[in-house]
Amino acid sequence: MSGDHRARSTAGRTLEVIPPGAGAAAMSSGIVSVALHLIGLEAFSLVWLVIGTAIWLVLTVVFASRLVDDRGRWIDEADTPPALTGVAATTVLGTRFALFDWSLVGFTALAIAVLAWIVLIPAVIRHWTSPTVGVHFLLCVATQGLAVLGATLAATTTAHWIAIPSAVAFVLGLAFYVLVLVRFSFNQLRIGAGDHWVFGGALAISTLAAGKLSAAAQTVGWPQGLHHFCQRLSVGLMVIVLGCYAVLLVCELVWPRLDYDVRRWSTAFPMGMTSAASLTVAATASAIWLKPVGEVLVWPAVALCTVLLIASLRRLRAVSSPTPTVGT
Repeated sequence: MSGDHRARSTAGRTLEVIPPGAGAAAMSSGIVSVALHLIGLEAFSLVWLVIGTAIWLVLTVVFASRLVDDRGRWIDEADTPPALTGVAATTVLGTRFALFDWSLVGFTALAIAVLAWIVLIPAVIRHWTSPTVGVHFLLCVATQGLAVLGATLAATTTAHWIAIPSAVAFVLGLAFYVLVLVRFSFNQLRIGAGDHWVFGGALAISTLAAGKLSAAAQTVGWPQGLHHFCQRLSVGLMVIVLGCYAVLLVCELVWPRLDYDVRRWSTAFPMGMTSAASLTVAATASAIWLKPVGEVLVWPAVALCTVLLIASLRRLRAVSSPTPTVGT
């Protein structure tokens, strides 16, 4: 077998084994980049933005190749909550680019995310299963991702009209959170493979959305009372998020789960999101006490993302390597 053919075969096997939930890796890298930006570590933030964007591009190739070459598999995967990681990843990375003042990239990401959300959400809801597990909270995460990116663009560009649909997305995201929570199997806190952390992560991105809407409210000229409501709501949600973080951390210590699982990326995302939400609310709601909390919590997220990135690359290399045949 020629070197070129062998390389193409390996690349094909790699794309084949990437699961739909791998978008959580781009989500985690993107939000870690946002959190590092918020504490002023721009160079380090840029590294994670490049990593997250590279993962997103690979997943885009996977999405397109399955849509063209394996339509049945694409349809089966689109019906499941992990498919929504692509929507969330697009919004998180779009938000980071918007913070760079690359508004065109932000608007493009928002358009892509909205289109994917419209296509995927009905399919996921139609194939709803109960009791719910951590991955089901992606209904909330993907929707709140639209609110976060939309509110960021409303506050940093002249497209102030986006603030209203962003607020609608925020309310809908909270409704999705409640819908999943009332059916959630809390046994997942003991046996979950990593995605159980989205129980807290979905509320963390809701908090970030409330903080972003608070900032947008002033920019777009909403009533002062609405601005203050968003501030108070963001602080209240942040307190609950920190409580969830503490509970999830204790569960990890009591019931340690140290084996590699791709769903562990869904642990890294809530950790990074809690940091980003803390830092954002500290600034938008003048809750100064939250700033050191966010500055501390970013580092466990960075550490876990680094470990998972290395482990994921090793796992991909192992499963994509050709199996030797007898006699070779």
